[in-house]
Amino acid sequence: MKFVALVYLEDEKLRAVPDSECMACGNGFRESGLLVAAEALQPVDTASTVRVRNGRVMVTDGPFAETKEQLAGFYLIDARDLNEAIQVASKIPPAREGSVEVRPVRELTP
Repeated sequence: MKFVALVYLEDEKLRAVPDSECMACGNGFRESGLLVAAEALQPVDTASTVRVRNGRVMVTDGPFAETKEQLAGFYLIDARDLNEAIQVASKIPPAREGSVEVRPVRELTP
């Protein structure tokens, strides 16, 4: 079952965990067959939010919502169940400085 682990950090803590530590964590997950994909994201001030209303495209600079913590990256993992996904997420280094939200991936139906 696929789960996404969304990594959230406050702006001042974005560099609190070395990239090399996150890369080593991802490589370990990959070697154990848990990792599907993982990426770090640029800071929230580089974001654009896109909405389509009545066929009209509207683009706003910045994130969808103003929050103290921002989405800093994600790990897409393949775990047996939610419990295993939570155990995996607890090993993601930025969990020490921010939070990691674990959500099941929803399969789209035709």
